[in-house]
Parts: sequence; C-alpha cells; structure tokens
Amino acid sequence: MFSKVLIANRGEIAVRIIRACRELGIQTVAVYSEADKEALHAELADEAICIGPAKAADSYLNVQQILSAAIVTKAEAIHPGFGFLSENGRFASMCEECNIVFIGPKSETIDAMGNKINARRLMIEAQVPVIPGSQGAISDVKEALTIAEEIGYPVMLKAAAGGGGKGIRKVLTKEELPQHFSSAQQEAKAAFGNDEMYIEKIVYPARHIEVQVLGDSFGNIIHLGERDCSLQRNNQKVLEESPSVVISASKRQELGAAAVRAAQAVGYRNAGTIEFLMDEAGEFYFMEMNTRIQVEHPITEMVTNIDLVKKQIEIASGEPLDIKQEDVKMQGAAIECRINAENPAFNFAPSPGKIHNLFLPGGGLGVRVDSAMYSGYTIPPYYDSMIAKVIVHGENRFEALMKMQRALAELVTEGVVTNAEFQMDLIGHPKVIAGDYNTAFLQEEFLPNWTPEQ
Repeated sequence: MFSKVLIANRGEIAVRIIRACRELGIQTVAVYSEADKEALHAELADEAICIGPAKAADSYLNVQQILSAAIVTKAEAIHPGFGFLSENGRFASMCEECNIVFIGPKSETIDAMGNKINARRLMIEAQVPVIPGSQGAISDVKEALTIAEEIGYPVMLKAAAGGGGKGIRKVLTKEELPQHFSSAQQEAKAAFGNDEMYIEKIVYPARHIEVQVLGDSFGNIIHLGERDCSLQRNNQKVLEESPSVVISASKRQELGAAAVRAAQAVGYRNAGTIEFLMDEAGEFYFMEMNTRIQVEHPITEMVTNIDLVKKQIEIASGEPLDIKQEDVKMQGAAIECRINAENPAFNFAPSPGKIHNLFLPGGGLGVRVDSAMYSGYTIPPYYDSMIAKVIVHGENRFEALMKMQRALAELVTEGVVTNAEFQMDLIGHPKVIAGDYNTAFLQEEFLPNWTPEQ
C-alpha cells in the first residue's frame, strides 16, 4: 500500500479522496490554486502546495506543477478525481515516466476510450451493441449528409475527443447539417485540439443508463450494477438513482455482461463506467466509456456497500480485487442530487459568493453529504458550480425519495443561491415519483412548466 498520495483535484471529490486515504492510513498531499488557499481540501490534507493562479489552465491543469509537487513531497501516487486531468492520457503516461502511480487506468486505455471513434470500433469488435452511425471519422459535410440520409434524421454530430457537452450538435434536418458541422468542428478544435467528427442516430427519447465496472491488474473485471442518469439539463446530469426502475433482473445481467466485455476489450484496470442509451423498446446501445471515478459514484456505494475510492487506491497499489461478481449484491435504492451554486430563476446562472451560514442535512440512517463547503467559505467563480452532493439510501425507492425530500428541506446555504429548491420540486413531480421519465423529460416537460420562487 502507498504511504503518501497526492490529490490532483479540488472541491468535494478532493475531500472525498482525502477521507478514503485517511481511513487506509495513507498520508495526503493537496494541491490548490491561489483562489483555493482557504478551501477545505487544502485544510484537511497532511500537506498542501500552491500550484498556480486561479485559472484552471494555470493550476489544476498544469501538469508540470502537479508532478513537481508530487516529486517534492515524495508522493508515490496521484489520484486525479474527476474532470481536470482525470482522462488525460498524456498526464497518466507522464506519471508513469516519473515513477509515480496514476490511480486510474493505463494511459493507453484512456487514449483508446477517449477517442470516441476508436471506442465505437473496439465495442463493435467486442460485440457490444453500438448506436447506428458512421464507422470512422467523417472527412467532410458531404460524407456527413450521405450517412445521415442512410441512418435517418434526427442525428447527433459528435467530436471524437468530446466530453462535457462540447463539440456536440443535434441535427433535425439535412438543411441544418452543414452549419452545425462547421460550428461543432470549430468548438471541438478549440476545446480538445482535435476536430475529428463522427455521426450517430439520435436515440430519443431514451434512458441514460450507466454501469460501474472495477478491474484489477490481474485481469479480474466485475460490474457493480447500473445507475439511471436520465434526468439531465443541456446534456448535464442533475439527479441520478440506482438501481434503475426500468431495468429487470435479467436485463441487469445482460447490461452487466456487456459492460464487462467492454472493459475486457481494453484490458481495463481501476474504476470506470460504461454508458448506455436504452430506447423505448428496451434495446440498449453503447455510448461511451468514462475512464475515471464518476460524480455519481456514491449511489453505487450506497446500494452495494463497496467503497469505490478505496478500491481504486487498493487496485492501483497492486492488490487483486477481493470481490467476485457473485459477491456483489444490490440492496435498497439510492438517489443523488447535485447541489450547484446557480440561480434557477435566471436560467441557472452561476452564483458564486460567500456562505454566511451553512447547515448540511444529517441524522438518521442513509443520509450522506459529499461537500467541501463550510460556514464563511467563499465559493470561487472560476470552477464548476457543483458545491455538494446530497445522497440518500432507503430500503426501497419510495423511502429514498422521502428521505431526499427531507434532506433537501434541511439544507441551508445562506449567502449563496443554489438549485436545492429546483431539486425539491423535481423529485416531487408525479412522473419522477413513478420513475416514468427519460432524457427528454427535464428539458421538455418539467422546465417549461416550472416556476421558481423569486
């Protein structure tokens, strides 16, 4: 096991990793930007090093500074969390070159799955169902028009190196395609330095179902059931639950087996997620693989009672998986609401600022809050607006929903506007209570009829 780990991240995920390390008896090094010098992760870690100015490009994305911090503090491993450098194959390989263990998959795996065109090809070979679309990169608009005609509109244009909703365009008609093609290409070039595009048929409405996998260095790969992440706004997840109400026990086995085949195809090591879309007929299609821990990992932890971050660290230190597939039992139901510093009344505009008074919900079984907030903390305007995750677990889904309503009602963040009220209204909606929703519901049905309190 490692004696010291550096966490190359900030906010709630950095705090979460520090806590897991502490429970494993591992010392921690936090890195922070000038804007984060009073952040909780910098306070909680055994050591903390400033790695640059507020701007993420100059600090949390500064590979040289992070590696220097690891070398200076004699950290044996780096945990990248999610976002920032977590899916950067170059960073993973530079860690390897510096004899520092990257807590995640091998750099080759990140690169293989990071390029969505390559990932599609690998999945087809592994007999994992993929969405109908182009076989490889599209060279120009003319080719895009031909393929779109073959598979039928509407289609989705996607960047090969995409992520975070960038370089994606929904195309309803052939007239729209040329303009969308060039704007998506430009956005992808600016965001990822790669303008390769591919095209897929839109499976819509659908359920967004993802399967958590764990793999060790000895070829053992297991899945930990699914999460339903269909409640989304602008392609960004808002609320997630596990298990999904639309997945039967036999479908769960089928999905899990496909996810394990997908992970085996790339010799996957560490924690990862295989994302699927499920159409109205119940057919599922591979969408992408996330080669990192996910924001919504706690709900899987709650229903399986397996600490995924600890497992990540154990696997990276060379330990074999001590869980077999038959040991994984999903019990009860878990829900996660993402709490963002944003104002839903003003089109969810970011609302950074100082928290004057904070009360996080607790009490009773099955309520968990992952956050890096404290009273008096000033939320900086430079980073992602997510400031907390409220996670609940109940014996059944209805109990989990009631528990979430109770927890959200207790949350106080005086001084900063959040989306907590919006989340309250969302989980109270009859369709969400019934589990009768898809990826279109939030954007097309809920929000047009929702009136925020001013």
